[in-house]
Amino acid sequence: MELNLVRDDFLLKPDTLQIYAKARLPTQFGEFQVYAFSRGNEKLDDVALVRGDVAGKQAVATRLHSECVTGDVFHSLRCDCRQQLEFAQEHFATMDEAILLYLRQEGRGIGLASKVAAYKLQEEGYDTVDANIHLGFDDDLRSYALAAGMLHSLGVASIELYTNNPKKIQDLQAHGIHVLKRRPIIIKPNPYNARYLKTKQVKSGHLGY
Repeated sequence: MELNLVRDDFLLKPDTLQIYAKARLPTQFGEFQVYAFSRGNEKLDDVALVRGDVAGKQAVATRLHSECVTGDVFHSLRCDCRQQLEFAQEHFATMDEAILLYLRQEGRGIGLASKVAAYKLQEEGYDTVDANIHLGFDDDLRSYALAAGMLHSLGVASIELYTNNPKKIQDLQAHGIHVLKRRPIIIKPNPYNARYLKTKQVKSGHLGY
């Protein structure tokens, strides 16, 4: 099942993705500029937190973070999403140039309600991959085409991508983003997410654990 086809539509007309607005965003980790984007008359909810002037710059530290309400907002211990997000913000706040993209792709693209249903299946013994498949989804429905368009709009020349997910590198490169290097994000497991992290490595091909 594919839910994110609409996120690839802008690739038919790449020049329709534009920076809609930007503003100063002080955070507990440091100051960023927050960028909002639009595509035609549509204002997107995906945003970029940016340090410095990244236009034309090489090897800009970059993180693609998919929305996780349970982790990012409610501090869930079932995943490592909040820890990865906070690591990126804290680390990037020390840099002259950096980009953090916050992508509205909840639950690996299946949405929040289905993610909660997948949680229930995990409590019954399914791992994260098998739970998604049992609900009729693929393991991971996320697309990074829109992320590539955001990076193109920001004018970055090349990036160093902070990720454990090789699919992000492949998708960005397929959409014209020059990924010079991968840098891992290592999060220490806890009793609630150890199986989740192991499944990402064994079944989804994630690196760096």
